[in-house]
Parts: sequence; structure tokens; C-alpha cells
Amino acid sequence: MTALPAKILIAGASGLIGTALGDRLRARGHEVRCLVRHAATKPHEYAWDPASGRLDDAALRDVNVVINLAGVNVAAGRWTKPQRDLIRSSRVASTRLLVDAMARCRVRPQVLINASAAGFYGDTQGRVVDETAVAGAGFLAQVCREWEAEARRAEAFGVRTVCLRLGVVLSATGGALAKMLPVFRMGLGGRLGSGRQTMSWIALGDLLAVFDRVLADEALCGPINAVAPSPVSNAVFTRELARALGRPAMLPVPAWALRLTFGQMADEALYLESL
Repeated sequence: MTALPAKILIAGASGLIGTALGDRLRARGHEVRCLVRHAATKPHEYAWDPASGRLDDAALRDVNVVINLAGVNVAAGRWTKPQRDLIRSSRVASTRLLVDAMARCRVRPQVLINASAAGFYGDTQGRVVDETAVAGAGFLAQVCREWEAEARRAEAFGVRTVCLRLGVVLSATGGALAKMLPVFRMGLGGRLGSGRQTMSWIALGDLLAVFDRVLADEALCGPINAVAPSPVSNAVFTRELARALGRPAMLPVPAWALRLTFGQMADEALYLESL
């Protein structure tokens, strides 16, 4: 998909990635539309409500590309049963709604870029995996399997579909790194548990370049690991962040404290089961 200007619809446009991506695409001459959960108040906004299955079909009229980044933050709170249901539905049900709407279009989009996560692989115990690896065990892996399956239904009606398996997206303006910076600047940072757990990551600028490549290269389809080529342990990441800030990192967070605070999320999202 190389023609300019393209009409691009983004779900999840208000988050860290969506905001930066929308700005980048507009600067390059694309028309960017946004799905919003409130009443649309701007010309480029279109209302949707995945929980009730409602989406303004006008949002997809003449759209070339759909980018789906929708999904609640998996680290927003303890994984109670209602929270797990919300994490799943905010990804799986919302993607189903989008793909169903695409199927109804008289002229369908050419490309669907759907977010997924490196959590697809579960805890790899340090093993190197690529896009051919099977899904791992656990809640996050199951959500990713269902999420990608809903997105890839679009392939049946001729839409090139790419599922970007994201690592931790690093930016000083938002996300995990922005939350860590104040703590580390005060010299209060430290590894999580033993620090042996592997962390797949990508800088926000590099992720935006991945979107550029996916939009331009029609040969790309299916799952793509959108991560830096060399994952690091949490201990290494912690040490390097502290070094970059010129501060010590002497206060590790015990695994038991993480489990006490976050429950199942600590075991899966932070991969603590092997500590």
C-alpha cells in the first residue's frame, strides 16, 4: 500500500503508540480517522462501542488501511476475573467488531495492521523464539491467540493482515519507561525479583518505522515480532537505565512483594514463575 494520500482508520488512537503514529501519518500526507468511545466531536472522529457491538460504518468508507491498537492496559490492576474478562474483550471482541465491519464494506480496506504482543509466547525460559513458534501457556498467551485469530479472519476476504507482536514500547513520554524514570532518577530503582526474566522491548521511534515498513511492503503478512533483535534480562535493563541516568539501582523489588501486590499478573506479565 504505497499510494498517497491514503485514508487510514486507527482504533486506539489516544494511547502512546496511536498518538505518535497518528501524528506521523498526518505529517506524511495521510488522512487519519480515529475511532473514539465517546460521542464524536471532530470531523476525523467516529464513535464505536465494542462492548455493545456498535461501530459507525461511515468510519470505514473508502478507507485503505485499518490499524487496530485497541485494548486496556494489562498492568492497570490485579487480574481479578472481571479484569481478565475486560482485558480479553477489549482486544478480542473489539477486533471481531472491526473485522465484521470491514467485511460489510462495498470496497474493503487493503491492509489491516493489528496489535498483538510478545506475550503470545508466554515464558520462554530464555529460549529464542521467532514467528514460527507455537503459542505459550497462560492467560496472556491465550488472549494473544484469540486476538490474532479474530484479526486474521480478514484474510478470507482479501485483506492483507499483519499482527505485530509488540514488546515493551520504550518512550520517555509515556508507557512503562515514563513511569520508571522518576523512581530511577531518585536512585530508588532496582531489578524485579532475581532480574533473570527476559524482556523484549522496542523504542517508540523504531516501532513507528516498523509501521512504515508494513504499510509499504506488500509482501509482509501474518505475525511479525516488533521487538529489538536482542532481548535483555530485567537485571541488565535496570542496570543500563540507571547507568544512563547516572544513578544507582540498588533496591530490588522482591518477587514475593510483586506477587502480593499484583497476583497472577506478576507471574505472567513479569515472568516470575522461574524466580
